[in-house]
Amino acid sequence: MQKILKNSWALFLGMGLIMLAHGYQGSLLGVRAVKEEFSLTATGFMLSGYYVGYFIGAKTITGLISRVGHIRVFAAFASIASIVVLMHSILINPFTWFVLRVITGISMVSIYTIAESWLNDRSSNKNRGSVLSIYMIVLYGSMAIGMFFLNFSSPLNFQPFILISLFMSLALIPILLTKKKAPTFKKITGMSLKELYKVSPLGMVGSLFYGTAQSALFSLLAVYAASMNFSILEISIVTFLVAISGALSQWPIGKFSDSFDRRRVIIYTTFAASFFGLCSIIASGSMFFDGVLGSSKFWFYISIILFAFASLPMFAIIFAHTNDYITKDKFVAAGAGLQFAFGLGAISGPFLCSLLMNIIGPNGYFVFLIFFHGLIGAFGIYRMRIRDTQDNPDSQFTPMPQTITPIGMELNPITEPIEEPIKPIDETVVEENKIY
Repeated sequence: MQKILKNSWALFLGMGLIMLAHGYQGSLLGVRAVKEEFSLTATGFMLSGYYVGYFIGAKTITGLISRVGHIRVFAAFASIASIVVLMHSILINPFTWFVLRVITGISMVSIYTIAESWLNDRSSNKNRGSVLSIYMIVLYGSMAIGMFFLNFSSPLNFQPFILISLFMSLALIPILLTKKKAPTFKKITGMSLKELYKVSPLGMVGSLFYGTAQSALFSLLAVYAASMNFSILEISIVTFLVAISGALSQWPIGKFSDSFDRRRVIIYTTFAASFFGLCSIIASGSMFFDGVLGSSKFWFYISIILFAFASLPMFAIIFAHTNDYITKDKFVAAGAGLQFAFGLGAISGPFLCSLLMNIIGPNGYFVFLIFFHGLIGAFGIYRMRIRDTQDNPDSQFTPMPQTITPIGMELNPITEPIEEPIKPIDETVVEENKIY
């Protein structure tokens, strides 16, 4: 563990600062949109821009890294993300913010890809699981802490945008000053949706629906809380609780899925998430009276903690379930295909959820989450009747962040690293060096 931290502390520090800014920015923009009286539909459209950019960047960044190099690309996109944050405070309208969110999405997926390929290059089969665990702690922990910076200044001021830009810029320093050489980029091939569905229908459909729900969960959580008249501190608390609960639940639910039928675990957890989403609606009704929030939000906090606990490990379980039906050499390609399906769903999530919130009110947020989690569970029950469970000794649950890229899938300790081809020795050279 000490060797990992010694060799990669600059990268972890840089990613920690970036996720601090990223967590802060996501909550800030949602609250600011409510304060600026953007319509819920416009807010959802604007926030969906991040996932449009994420999807575009994931398909194009590999070629850019190959041509320019890891460090230059990291510096470029961290700088772009820093500039874009400041532009949010100058150009305040939903369409402009949508374009800026697209650029932010491209920048963030580029940064994730660089960080994860770098970590994979520095890890071995013996410590890959530890590296991924530290990476998850840095991502979730920094993002959760960043949400408390909402209390730094009013979202209507320009100072919060400057602070986010400052964190982004500071993240460049440890990366640019490191002595370690950048890794050799290894191209990852993916799987088409047709191939993925043939291998694992539940894996592909589950990733698609889960991406739709998950993007709405994080994009509109602060919007929901602000619409329900939560104070800035209370918005910070609820967003923090969701992030931390999801991080803590990865290991116990994942280990449970290794011991039992993984499809049953997916069905149980997704229906549990739907149930606790319903509990959140009921709890919100008890604290809302004549347009003013009551004093007690205890049961709402409990409900949303349990919702996140059941919901957030699901992508990793879906990934492990898909691996149950393929050979070990296809794990990374299948992971890239699942990310593709997840991204397609994520693009539409915030916009569709905002439409529902606009029709039935703020609790349309939880109705949307309940609906898509219910779809995953219903499809899981259907698939259990079609195909029997298949045991694959190579497949295990591996906790992973929601933002993992196809490159980051190699950090899964049960996947073999992609080796560079060994060039054959030239026969003429051998002949010349023979001793007669």
